[in-house]
Amino acid sequence: MKSLYLPKKSLGQNFLIDHNIINKIIKIPNIKKNNTILEIGAGNGNLTKFILKKNPKKFFAVEKDKHLSVLLKKRFVGNDNIEIINDDIFNFLKNNTLNKEVIIFGNLPYNISTQILASLILIEKWPPWYEQIIFMFQKEVADRIVAKNNSKEFGRLSVLCNWRLEIKKHFNVSRHCFYPKPKIDSTVLSFKPKKYNKFLIQNPKNLETVTRILFSNRRKMINKNFLKLFNNNSSIANDLNLKMNKRPGEISNEMFYKITMKYEKLLK
Repeated sequence: MKSLYLPKKSLGQNFLIDHNIINKIIKIPNIKKNNTILEIGAGNGNLTKFILKKNPKKFFAVEKDKHLSVLLKKRFVGNDNIEIINDDIFNFLKNNTLNKEVIIFGNLPYNISTQILASLILIEKWPPWYEQIIFMFQKEVADRIVAKNNSKEFGRLSVLCNWRLEIKKHFNVSRHCFYPKPKIDSTVLSFKPKKYNKFLIQNPKNLETVTRILFSNRRKMINKNFLKLFNNNSSIANDLNLKMNKRPGEISNEMFYKITMKYEKLLK
């Protein structure tokens, strides 16, 4: 494929070419005959080819690059099980009519990887239409997703992802496994929706608001920003048993969800 197509930097294209890594990725989920597969950014079809060998019920390969989508159609011509879709993934997700039992794969462009994940977390109807996500991220992004409080990587991304998803780190992938070779290594993570979530936040945008305000001064104590959220009502911190001299990075995911639920009550 190297001679047929020059990857575009503007689309963050780095094609996975290591078959050992591809085999490890497709073994993460248990792909059954009744599963539908959605691959985000199918690229030159290297991962696509291996997934198809698992004989899923249906396969949607979404590729934004028009030239690449033509190459994919040629590569998989005669295979009725796969539909190549030349579209932006955000358009596809907005208009999709997929049912349950969907497994999503993606070797995501580094420049929009967190946006794609966030759009899948913030789906209104929950549990969602997908049963598992397997994504490859830039290693430093993956580190932020799986980070625990009291670590330097911990921040808004970890709080958002852990609210609705069970997250598992699988393995790191060397930059040498890609063409063209990126400057950094990658990490493969998988996500499963939490079917029963005890933190019933009514509007995910409120969680975004709470985390944005509290993390706006991550080196400082939360007291001023917390009072800004709650109109100077310090009694709410007492209700939550939350010490106002903590810094945002010291607060647990669960506490952020509890704060958001209190914030939503204030809005009513």
